[in-house]
Amino acid sequence: MKKTNAVRILESLNLQFELLEYEFSEDEIDAVSVANKISAPPEMVFKTLVAFGDKTGYVVFVIPGNAELNLKKAALASGNKSVEMIKAKDLLSVTGYIRGGCSPIGMIKKFPTYIEETSQLFDFIYFSAGIRGMQVKLSPLELSEITLSEFSNLI
Repeated sequence: MKKTNAVRILESLNLQFELLEYEFSEDEIDAVSVANKISAPPEMVFKTLVAFGDKTGYVVFVIPGNAELNLKKAALASGNKSVEMIKAKDLLSVTGYIRGGCSPIGMIKKFPTYIEETSQLFDFIYFSAGIRGMQVKLSPLELSEITLSEFSNLI
């Protein structure tokens, strides 16, 4: 398994987490496809979205793979009047990660991060380990602690 920034950080914290590898194709990098590949319910496989807020600048939202980010709720949660998704071509330069492999852990810079509050319904959730083809299984509370994030209603 490849060691990504996210995996290195998790290992350095001595947390209980699991890595799951799966085969992927360019057509199947969305969270629902990933959920099918790792045999997990789509509502437990979270995607990491990066937006730009009119007041805060870049902001990160972690939401269930089968949901859409509500931009009004995202703006409210993050203290912005409005947020706009960044373009996929800008993701690598902003976060250090590519589309389909963006992890909320280990980005180039620390951005304000918000996790959909429904994640707390589960003992663990899945999210990208920082590359396509690998997911992390971790407690949402531990993810929140690592990323210094808040739980919010985002969908």
